[in-house]
Amino acid sequence: MSVEAFQNTRTPKELHWIDGAGHVDLYDKEQHVGPAVEKLTDFFRAQLADAE
Repeated sequence: MSVEAFQNTRTPKELHWIDGAGHVDLYDKEQHVGPAVEKLTDFFRAQLADAE
């Protein structure tokens, strides 16, 4: 479902996989949450800076 949703969204967009993580692993497993939050932070900073 992730790939289909990604294909149907407009830009800017970026698909990023966290190797070894399942959906619920992103709730509370730091080894997966940390990299996900870091990637989201970088993406939002870049996109919001471009919007200004």
